[in-house]
Amino acid sequence: MRVLVVEDERRLADLLARGLREAGHIVDVCLTGTDGLQAALSGDYDSVVLDVMLPGLDGIAVCQAIRRRGRTLPVLMLTARGGVPDRVAGLDAGADDYLPKPFSFDELLARLRALHRRAADATAAGLHAGDLVLDPARRRVFRGATEVVLSAREFDVLALLLSRAGRCVTRYEILSEVWDGETDLRSNVIDVYIATLRAKVDKPFGRHAIETLRGAGYRLQPDGG
Repeated sequence: MRVLVVEDERRLADLLARGLREAGHIVDVCLTGTDGLQAALSGDYDSVVLDVMLPGLDGIAVCQAIRRRGRTLPVLMLTARGGVPDRVAGLDAGADDYLPKPFSFDELLARLRALHRRAADATAAGLHAGDLVLDPARRRVFRGATEVVLSAREFDVLALLLSRAGRCVTRYEILSEVWDGETDLRSNVIDVYIATLRAKVDKPFGRHAIETLRGAGYRLQPDGG
């Protein structure tokens, strides 16, 4: 997962970042609510670990702003205040879960995994962009009524692009999530798979859904091209 940690206590922020990275996650850290909100809205994160007591915007305001912008990424709120009114305020602001300090790091990891599973289940019914439809459960892809046969790796690349339709997906993200980082970033393997996907889901149908963003990555048009 790509995790954004928004925590103003530097020592705790560093501990969280180190532990999450050791668990195999990609982590960015912000020390203020204002910076955290900007990162959450502009970055492509799978979850946010958000402290309530922050300088600038507090965690409640940050979470509310994230939801007002239509972002659905899971938010796990942290606070030293574990009373029921505080938990209710956080959940009402749009948080998905709540963890009072002090906490076990193993519990934080378990809660993040649970949030990630729930988010994945929410999209399991299908991913689509226009008439391009991907069924994760049955691993089938359609352009309108026509089924498109893909290899397992082609399917995984397309699923990643579809899950982030309209947003840039970097080469690093593709390598990290589809190849688990096992392929060198300088390799042209991604270019090869993008080319084969275009040849299967775009070209035969006169579409141009998969865009190359030079120096940045790739983007799948949300209308399907």
